[in-house]
Amino acid sequence: MNGDSHTIRGVCPHDCPDTCGWVVTVEDGKAVSLCGDREHPFTQGFLCQKVSRYLERVYHPDRLLFPKLRTGPKGSGQFRRISWEEAIERIATQFQNIAGSADGPQAILPYSYAGTMGKLQGSSLDRRFFHRLGASLLDRTICATAGAAGCDVTLGTRAVIDPETVVKSRWIVNWGSNTSVTNMHLWARMHQARKAGAKIVTVDPYRCRTAQRSDWWVPIRPGTDAALALGMMHVIFRDGLQDDDYLHRYCLGADELRERVLKEYAPDKVAAITDIPAADIEKLAHEYATTKPSLIRLNYGMQRHGGGGMAVRTICCLPAVVGAWRDVGGGALLSTSKLYPFDSQYLERPDLIPPGTRTINMVQLAEALHGELPGPPVRAMYVYNSNPAAVCPDQSRVLSGLRRKDLFTVVHEQFQTDTADYADIVLPATTQLEHFDIHSSYGHLYVQSNEPAIAPLGEAKPNNEVFRLLARAMGMDAELFDASDEALAARSLQHRGNETNLAGQDGFVGIGIDRLRREGPVRLNVPADYAPFAEGGFATPSGKCEFYSATLAAQGFDPLPTYIPPHEDPLTQPALAAKYPLQMLSPPQPEFLNSTFVNIDSLRRQAGEPSVEMHPRDAATRGVVDGQKVRVFNDRGSFVAKAKVGETVKAGVVVSPSIWWNRYAEDGVNCNTTTSTRLTDLGAGATFFDNLVQVEPSR
Repeated sequence: MNGDSHTIRGVCPHDCPDTCGWVVTVEDGKAVSLCGDREHPFTQGFLCQKVSRYLERVYHPDRLLFPKLRTGPKGSGQFRRISWEEAIERIATQFQNIAGSADGPQAILPYSYAGTMGKLQGSSLDRRFFHRLGASLLDRTICATAGAAGCDVTLGTRAVIDPETVVKSRWIVNWGSNTSVTNMHLWARMHQARKAGAKIVTVDPYRCRTAQRSDWWVPIRPGTDAALALGMMHVIFRDGLQDDDYLHRYCLGADELRERVLKEYAPDKVAAITDIPAADIEKLAHEYATTKPSLIRLNYGMQRHGGGGMAVRTICCLPAVVGAWRDVGGGALLSTSKLYPFDSQYLERPDLIPPGTRTINMVQLAEALHGELPGPPVRAMYVYNSNPAAVCPDQSRVLSGLRRKDLFTVVHEQFQTDTADYADIVLPATTQLEHFDIHSSYGHLYVQSNEPAIAPLGEAKPNNEVFRLLARAMGMDAELFDASDEALAARSLQHRGNETNLAGQDGFVGIGIDRLRREGPVRLNVPADYAPFAEGGFATPSGKCEFYSATLAAQGFDPLPTYIPPHEDPLTQPALAAKYPLQMLSPPQPEFLNSTFVNIDSLRRQAGEPSVEMHPRDAATRGVVDGQKVRVFNDRGSFVAKAKVGETVKAGVVVSPSIWWNRYAEDGVNCNTTTSTRLTDLGAGATFFDNLVQVEPSR
C-alpha cells in the first residue's frame, strides 16, 4: 500500500436538483474511488447510477487532453493537436477581427447552459468576458424559464418548501415529475412519508418509473395540465372544500377565479380535454383538498409546450385554494434556487453590457445560424457547458448551420461531442475532480464547495482559466479577470440583503469558504420546518398569491389562470393531426443526463439503443410490432428508433427517451430532428414536448 492516500469532499456538478455531495479517494495523485458523502444531510451517501460511474468519465480513454485544430471538413472529426498558445492566439485574432468589422462584436455568440451548475465555472468570468467584448447575449431558456415565469407571476418567486419536510406530507402528487429518477433523494423522503401513511400520485402521460412506483398513476394527455388543475378547482369550489380564510387573507382575485372555474371547467369538459375520466378528476380534487399536508411536486417537463408557463402558474394556485401552504410539508415545490443569495451581479457584471446589445434565444439556434433573426449574422460561436448539436430543437437545421464554412466555432469540452465535430478549434476542459467551484442547489438548502481532488489531466483547463487567457490576449481590463476562483467565491458569499429569501433572513450570514472547507455542506439560514407562505408573505407586487395578475394583463395575457392548448394539439389543429396524429414526448433516458454520459460505455449498454414507446393500439394500426425498427417523422425531420410496444403510454402518445448523441444513432440524428423551435407563452422557453409526429415501419 502506498503512503499517499487521502480523501477529498466534492459536489456533483450536473443539472439535477439533488446536487449530491461526494467523497473521492486519491492515491498517488489518482482518484481510485468515488462515493456519496454519508455526512451530507440531504443526499446521505448515495449517488445515482450515472454519477456513481463518474470516474469512468474522468479517466475515459476518449477524454480531450490537448487543444486541437480542425483539418478536415466540418463534421468529419478530423483535427490535429496544437498548443494552448496557438489556440488562444487564433481565437483572440478571430474575435478581434469580427468585433472590428462592420458586423461588430454582436456577430459573436456565446452558447452555454448547465453542463456544470457551479457558480464559477458555469456563470462568472465567462459572462464578464462576453459582456466586455460586446458579444450577443444568450437567453438561456432551454429548460426552466416557462415554469419560473409561471411561478413568479403567481407567487413572486419559485414554488418552494423545505424538501426535508416532505416526510411530513400525507398526500403527494408528482405532477410531470419523474422524481424517483431525476430527484431520487426527494423520492427517498416521499417513500418515508408513504411508510407513515402518505399516498403518492403521479400525473404524467408516460408510465415512467415514478408512475410505476406510485399508488395511483393518472395518465393525462400531453399539454393539458392547466385544464386538469382548473377542473380540480371547479370541484373544490363547487363542493365547498376551499380554505376561505386563506383566500380572504392572502390571495388576490379569489372571487374571479371561483367564477371562472365554476362556469368554464366542469369535470365533463375537462375530461374531454385531458382524456382523464371525470370521476378521476373528482377523486383527485377531493383527496387533494381533504388530506393534509398535501404537496405538489411539479417539474419542468410539464411546461415544455405552448401553454407551459400558464400551466405552471395555474397549478401553483392550487395550494392557496385549499390552504396547503399553511402546513409544514404542504404546498408546492418547483425549485429552491431562489433562496440562495449569491451575488450574481458581482460574478457576472451585467453592467458591462453595451446598451442596445441584442439577445438571442438559445432555443432558436437554428434561426440564428441561418441569419433569420434581427441583427448581424452569427459569424462566431464559443460553445461550453453545452452540446447544441444534440440538444437543440430543429436539429437538422442546427447541423446545417454548424456546417457553414464562414462560421468560426470554438468548443471547450471534456469529449469530442457531436458539437465538437463541427468546431474549428476544440479546447480540453477539466472535470469536476480537477477544479474548484461553489454550488447552490435547486433541490435542497445546502451550500457546498467543490475541492479539486486531482491535477488536471493532460492540458485540460477549467472555464475560468480559459477566459482569463482570452481576456489577457485581447487586452481586456485586468481587474475584471485577475481574482482567483477562491476569491470570486468568497466575495459572492458575502453578506448582503436578499429580497428572494422568503425566510426573512440573509441566507449566507456566517457561511464562508473556510467554513465550507472545514464542515462540508452548510444549510442556508432558513429555519427548520420552513413553510414560506403559511401566513402569506408572497413576493408579488400585491404581497398576495395573485390569482388575478395585473402584470399579465399589462402584457396582453389573460390575467386569470386559464388553459392554453399546445401549439401542435390534435383537438385544436385537426389538419396537422391528420398528417401527424401522435403526440411525442422525449423525456430523459434514465441512464443519461440530457446529453451527458451518453459516451460512457457501461451506461449506454444499459440504455440499449434509441427507442420509441407506443401503445399497442397505435402500433397495431401501423403494422408495428415490438422490437421492430420504425421511422418517426414530421415536416421538420425524421429519426429511426426501436419500437417498444406496451401500455407505458396512452394511446395517441409516443415517448422517445433522450438525448442520444447522433453518432450512436443508426441514421446519425436523434429525436430533436423532429422538435420545434416555437416558444412557450411565458418565459420564452422550449417546447420539446409539443410535437406531433407519425410512425411507420422503417424500410
